[in-house]
Amino acid sequence: MTTGTLSSAANRKTQWGIGLAIAAVVVVLSLPTPDALPAEGQRLAAIFLAAIILWATEAIPIAVTALLVITLQPIFGVTDLHGAFASFVSPVFFFVLAMFCIAAAVTNAGVDRRFAFWLLGHAGADSRRVVVALMIGTAATSGFISDVPACAIFMSIGLGVLNRLNLEPGSSSLGKAIMMGIPIASLIGGVATPAGSSVNILGIHLIEETVNVHISFVEWMAIGIPMVLVLVPVACCAILWSYPPEVKTVGDVAELSQERLALGPITLAEKKTITLLGTMMVLWIAGSWIEFFDVLIVALCGAIVMFLPGVQLLTWKQADRSIGWDTLLMIGGVTSLGSASLQAGLANWLVDVTLRGVADWSVVLALLAISAFTVVVHLALPIGPVVNAVVIPPIALLAVSAGVNPALYALPVAFTASCAMLLPLDAVCLITYSKGYYRMLDMLTPGVLIGSAWVVWMTILMLTIGGLLGFV
Repeated sequence: MTTGTLSSAANRKTQWGIGLAIAAVVVVLSLPTPDALPAEGQRLAAIFLAAIILWATEAIPIAVTALLVITLQPIFGVTDLHGAFASFVSPVFFFVLAMFCIAAAVTNAGVDRRFAFWLLGHAGADSRRVVVALMIGTAATSGFISDVPACAIFMSIGLGVLNRLNLEPGSSSLGKAIMMGIPIASLIGGVATPAGSSVNILGIHLIEETVNVHISFVEWMAIGIPMVLVLVPVACCAILWSYPPEVKTVGDVAELSQERLALGPITLAEKKTITLLGTMMVLWIAGSWIEFFDVLIVALCGAIVMFLPGVQLLTWKQADRSIGWDTLLMIGGVTSLGSASLQAGLANWLVDVTLRGVADWSVVLALLAISAFTVVVHLALPIGPVVNAVVIPPIALLAVSAGVNPALYALPVAFTASCAMLLPLDAVCLITYSKGYYRMLDMLTPGVLIGSAWVVWMTILMLTIGGLLGFV
């Protein structure tokens, strides 16, 4: 395909996306305002729908859309300029910034590659074990650094395995298993700790902002770690059942051993990185009892230490290249929309219109319905932060109206916002999808299996461990 053809296709995509967004705004504003919805809420709904369309179609850069939603709030009379920007730069913004720096330091030091080759060395040459090893490694890494870099790191290792075997993209079952297994494992592993994904921190922030309920680092881990321990094996089985490798071995184990040996002995930079990450994890856990060790403070301090003389794990130029500024701006836009939905009455209206019946259901059915809804809604809202911003405020308010702890209904949304694996629409899955080893619908079968297990296991954990934490 020529450059001109690509440019023409991109222009059509941009025109369609912008056209749909404008049409959505016109339609929403033309409808009669519902009795229970303030006029500001209806105007915000128009902005919200336009933003979702623009983010989903990528008609314009996602960072530009984030700036647009801030600009439109005072223009449409939803709030003033100060109100729109007040929640844009939230604690979530700075936490994600810190985690981008930490992920860059891990990559620069080579800790990620050493861990990956150690896993592959123990997996041997059996192709099924290699798939499992890559998925376990991705999930473990994603528990401590953002799911996007974790996926990218192990994708490069997986591509090395596939290229060594000269497997053709699109026709190789092993290629599908590896390229789908890695992002799925990254999404699952990311829920282990609050530090595993910006989606987690945003969820915690929205719960606290909406109903003033604080979720500690340990409380999240008490549910997140069992989620990962069960769902990673389920995901491995679902992937290998759906796409059994067509080759039994991945080649000579000696080659992997040589690549591992080529890394040499563990370096001083690796030792510093591991020590710093270990210290941060201890402080994060301690923060559940010692208020001073706030999740954000520990993350920022850890990132700052990486630049200090004597440590020097990172330069600002290296960090700047690794920071996803578009992601940061999108999170700011989503946070601002979430806050505005509460102030403009949109969240309350959504509760009354779409979720009122759930309050009358048993807790078990309500939890199953909420988790299942959050899985399916990814087809319409493929971006985790957007799912949180749209669903958490009304769900938390629904819990209050039903007389239950808001965390009981809101936490499943915060966790399941990472379950974006029915189709490769999320940014994590798109990383490997772009390599051409699988098609859009190839992910549906394992995605449905894993998503179903996610919903059931999430419900069980909220009723058991959530009960021990006082959520039930």
